[in-house]
Amino acid sequence: MPSTIELKQETEVKVESIPAHVPIVKIDKLNVYSKGTHILKDVSTVIPKNKITVLLGPSGCGKTTLLKCLNRLTDLYPDLKINGSIKIDGEDIFDAGRDITTIRQKMGLLLQRPYPLPMSIYDNIAYGLKLKGIRKKKIVNAKVEKHLKEVALWDEVKDRLKTSAQRLSIGQQQRLCLARGLAVEPEIILADEPSSALDPISSKVIDEEFLRLKSDYTIILVTHSLRQAKRLGDNIIFMYYGEIVESGPAEQVFENPQSKILQEYLRVGH
Repeated sequence: MPSTIELKQETEVKVESIPAHVPIVKIDKLNVYSKGTHILKDVSTVIPKNKITVLLGPSGCGKTTLLKCLNRLTDLYPDLKINGSIKIDGEDIFDAGRDITTIRQKMGLLLQRPYPLPMSIYDNIAYGLKLKGIRKKKIVNAKVEKHLKEVALWDEVKDRLKTSAQRLSIGQQQRLCLARGLAVEPEIILADEPSSALDPISSKVIDEEFLRLKSDYTIILVTHSLRQAKRLGDNIIFMYYGEIVESGPAEQVFENPQSKILQEYLRVGH
């Protein structure tokens, strides 16, 4: 295993850009600081539309911070200082006057542990629809069914929609949270290690849903699981110490890694 100094030096490897697809997100020279600590360092990359882009790397490398920047959850942390730009559909989300609610409605968010709302299965989905101003019962009913079907949950819960979401298994809760996120009709799904708290069967179901959903959504997935990255990733962004070390199509990154850091990460991860 290379020393910390050697690994730090390796972050100077020239980053490959992700080519050949329509970008929905463009990040340019993004820096994040917290009380003097430089968390993200000149991060520049693009996220292509209708692909699964995996943010890969060891714990503490800045993956989750980058994800939080995308829907400005970083606003909740007043000690963070941010500069650089993130453009979604060509508009910089950090521009003054940009409506945060509108930005966040473009994105469904899935966290490490599911957090269903303390209400019924039905109302968890209906809540997201009400945020969009949809209140007609017939339309709400149809959309609740549609979004539960999108995450392969409808057949499991259709006879108990009015029961508490807390009574679902943790894997079902995670799919419910995904359905709730889809109800606001986002363009992008942000997923922060969404399988880390799940059993292998539930984890596999979530992975299969991502593979199916990418035809309609752009998915940005944070993981430190090499297996999951290889299963799901169309594009890989490998991060280390707050920097992007390598990025590009999954086959290129995994089959022909250029940096010693990534080579070692792949070796240890096998």
